[in-house]
Amino acid sequence: MRTLKDLLFYLKHYKKESFFAPLFKLLEATFELIVPLVVARIIDSGIRPGNKTVIYQNCALLVGFAVVGMVMAITAQFFAARAATGFGKELRSSLFGKIQSLSFSELDTLGRSSLITRMTNDVTQAQNGVNLVLRLFLRSPFIVLGATVMAFTIDVRCALIFVVVIAALSLVVFGIMGLTMPGYKNVQRQLDGVTLTTRENYAGARVIRAFAAEDAEQAGFNKRNEMLSHLQRSVGRLSALLNPLTYILINIGIVVLIHTGAMRVSLGDLTQGQVVSQILVELIKLANLIITVTKALACASRIQGVLQLEPTLKHTEDDKAGDSDVAVAFDDVTLQYKNAGEPSLEHISFTVPRGSVVGIIGGTGSGKSSLVSLIPHFYDVKDGRVSVFGKNVCAYDDEDLRHRIGYVQQKAVLFQGTVRSNLLWGDDSASDDDLRTALSTAQVLDIVADKGGLDAPVEQNGANFSGGQKQRAAIARALITSPRLILADE
Repeated sequence: MRTLKDLLFYLKHYKKESFFAPLFKLLEATFELIVPLVVARIIDSGIRPGNKTVIYQNCALLVGFAVVGMVMAITAQFFAARAATGFGKELRSSLFGKIQSLSFSELDTLGRSSLITRMTNDVTQAQNGVNLVLRLFLRSPFIVLGATVMAFTIDVRCALIFVVVIAALSLVVFGIMGLTMPGYKNVQRQLDGVTLTTRENYAGARVIRAFAAEDAEQAGFNKRNEMLSHLQRSVGRLSALLNPLTYILINIGIVVLIHTGAMRVSLGDLTQGQVVSQILVELIKLANLIITVTKALACASRIQGVLQLEPTLKHTEDDKAGDSDVAVAFDDVTLQYKNAGEPSLEHISFTVPRGSVVGIIGGTGSGKSSLVSLIPHFYDVKDGRVSVFGKNVCAYDDEDLRHRIGYVQQKAVLFQGTVRSNLLWGDDSASDDDLRTALSTAQVLDIVADKGGLDAPVEQNGANFSGGQKQRAAIARALITSPRLILADE
């Protein structure tokens, strides 16, 4: 429970709801525990002596308890749902913010598909766990404990049997919980793989069709999907044992109770059956709650793994004065990606004076993009020093450094919205004239005008623009910042 407990920090704005949800559930449970006493009164004071007035009065009381219990249950559900959805909102927002703060190195290690799964499926599972915990985690034990106390008031031997059965149930429940929790983590990891395959196939649909590789990709997806189903079935079989085993244990306990004749005092057979039924129902609810909480714990562990990550980009004081007339300087730079077997760049040294235009030429995979990514401090160097305008990139505030640089990625990325909203990423205070000037400089103004101007829609990933048009729009976006340094990764 430790991981989920750590995440309960995100309920801090929903303390009232988190208090009232279990409170109203306990009130509902209290009314349920009173029901057997009322039934006993109907039997003892109404049915046996034939007193219809007592029967009618107590039946009306039972109806009243039912109505009040329903109101309590609905109120508890309202507060629990409000707290759980608020928890999900806060957790999702915090997780998104943490992902935005991570360096490219951590993002590469975690993987985009895994992050998407954690942001969606894992958060939803954790949210469902919080909802059930608020509604049932106190209610079910309270009912079981209350019914057991009632059993003690009836017969000690009966109560001892309850205690033994509850202890056996606890062993089964927590044993299965310990076995299934690693399984649920494996299921979520495999779900990451299915998400990755789906994402890659959607993004690379043109490449797949160009090479007529649909059948191979379908086979690969089916393999991962089958593995996911296999893991789900495996952990599902363990989880499915919970209800049968608990029913067996509880029914064995009932058989023992009937055999010993312990339930024959004061409240009558009907009332005793009701006490046993209450314990049975609530223990089954508790067992099902444990299954959901186990899933939530597995997902919470994955979420917490991201939230506990700290960005690894180094930020230090400038250890060496440089020439401010030099726009970019590499001093014996070596770059090695995390978990890579060998460096991607080794012992790179060069300088670029202000006002210069420099082209770096090399074959595919020679490290051009890797070299460019060091200038905006997307990655840390293993050895050496990268300077921008005479200052070590590690000594800059990242936001300040990147505002000085206009960066055009190798793969142009446009976001769903409009041409205007995409250009304003560079400078949200830019005027329409500034935007048109940037578009004109990037030689894409006429194309944008044909599509409807600055308010022309941009579909997801810029799907309604060609590759070249997206690249030019990305150049215009970089120019909007009026950068002192332009990096174009082509």
